[in-house]
Amino acid sequence: MRARVTADSAKPGDLIALLDEAYERYARPEFIEHDPIRIPRMFAARKDAETIGFLTATISWGQRKTIISNAQKLVRLMDERPYDFVMNADATDLKHVGGFVHRTFNGTDLKHFIIGLRHLYVKHGGLETAFLENDSVCDMGTAIARFKQRFFEPKHQLRTRKHVADPAKGSNAKRINMYLRWMVRPNDRGVDLGLWKRITPSDLMVPLDVHTGRVARELGLLTRNQDDWKAVEELTSALRAFDASDPVKYDIALFGLGVEGARKVRKASLR
Repeated sequence: MRARVTADSAKPGDLIALLDEAYERYARPEFIEHDPIRIPRMFAARKDAETIGFLTATISWGQRKTIISNAQKLVRLMDERPYDFVMNADATDLKHVGGFVHRTFNGTDLKHFIIGLRHLYVKHGGLETAFLENDSVCDMGTAIARFKQRFFEPKHQLRTRKHVADPAKGSNAKRINMYLRWMVRPNDRGVDLGLWKRITPSDLMVPLDVHTGRVARELGLLTRNQDDWKAVEELTSALRAFDASDPVKYDIALFGLGVEGARKVRKASLR
C-alpha cells in the first residue's frame, strides 16, 4: 500500500517521487479509453486531429461519457473529415449542424466555431500559429488571449465568445490549456499527440479542474482557494520546480490521483 503524502508530511523529494510514480502509472494508453482525448487520437492527419481536438476540448465539461458521445456526434456531423468540413462547409452544411447541443454550447455556437476555425487557417496560418506573435509565445496567458481575439475576428454572436476562455479576465482557461497539452506534449506515452512544435511543453500551463486543484492543495502545491488564472500560475510554477521542461506532464498525475481518490470516497460512502 502506498504511503499517503500530505501537505504536512511532504518533503520535496517525497512529492517528486509521488508525482513521478503517478505519472508512470496513469500516462498510459488505458488512460484515454474514457477520456475526451480519444477523439482527436482517432485521426492520423494533423489538421483533422487539431480541428476535432479543439471542438472536443471546447465541450469538455460535464460527464466524460457524455462529452465523448457528443464529440462523436460532431465527428459524424462533419462527415468524419473535420478539417475538410471546416474549410468547405457551405450554408446547407452549416444548417445541417444547427441542431447540435452540448449543455450551453449549441448549433449557433458550432457554426461560429466552424467559421472561426476556417478564418484561423486562411488568415493566420492555422491553429498553432494563431497563438504566436513573431513565432513566439512569451507567456501563455497572453497567447490564449491573442488566439481568442483572432478566432472571433469574423462576425459572430456575442453569446459564443464565452466558449473560449480569456486569462486576462481571470479565467483558469482549463479547456484550452487541456487542448494545448494534447497538441504540444510529446506522443511518447500513447496519451498526448505531440503535433505542434513551435509551442513547447515548457510553455504550457496546467489545465486546472476540481481533481487537480483538490490534490494540489492537499499536497501543498497550491495555496490559492479560487480556481482562477492566478491559481494556474501558482500551480504551474510549483510543478516547474520538478520538471522545468515539461511541468504539465504532472497534470496527468494529479488528475489520476484525484479521480482515484474520488472513487475511494464514493466506495466508502456506499458501505
